[in-house]
Amino acid sequence: MARDRPYETLLVKGEERKRLILDVAQRLLARNGWRNTTLSQIAKEAGVSSAGLLHHFESKAQLLHAVLEMRDADDLSHANRSGDLLEEIVGVAERFERSPELIGTFAVLQIENLEPDAPLHDRLVSRHRAAISTVAAGIRRGQQDGRYRTDLDPDLRAVEIVAFLNGMETSWLLDRTIPLTEVFREYSNSLARDFAPTKAS
Repeated sequence: MARDRPYETLLVKGEERKRLILDVAQRLLARNGWRNTTLSQIAKEAGVSSAGLLHHFESKAQLLHAVLEMRDADDLSHANRSGDLLEEIVGVAERFERSPELIGTFAVLQIENLEPDAPLHDRLVSRHRAAISTVAAGIRRGQQDGRYRTDLDPDLRAVEIVAFLNGMETSWLLDRTIPLTEVFREYSNSLARDFAPTKAS
């Protein structure tokens, strides 16, 4: 007979509880924002004691970072950052519909952390710059492959594209009837027309 492994069972239960706390935190943060959400509220909603919550997350700041890490992990698992940029833009619509709660939480946290002394400000600025860098790299790949005009400034156009994506997050959270797939496909098509190399006369 195989030996029981009670510690492994406890570890599994601990991870399940941690995930539950993160899910509850995400939902409450999207609804109330981080300023109006307390650890005790999250603990109560998750059905754990405050001490139990602090066993997994030592502070509110650590929990906020964990929520963002969950969003980043979801993005990484569904994105091909070395693939075709314009195809990836079309695919963003699917991400919105797959994880609306993550989109909502991120949008709220981003707005609430605009000030330099906000707890997530530095992390969000770094994330924003990384997104611009990733998009700019995609434009440069297209230029090197001869698919995009070489007179484009990749860094400037990347700022535009990231601003479009952020704006669409807010717009869609406000109005879920927006036809995401069509909007993203049309935007991608407009970029394709704009980025296309000029034909030699």
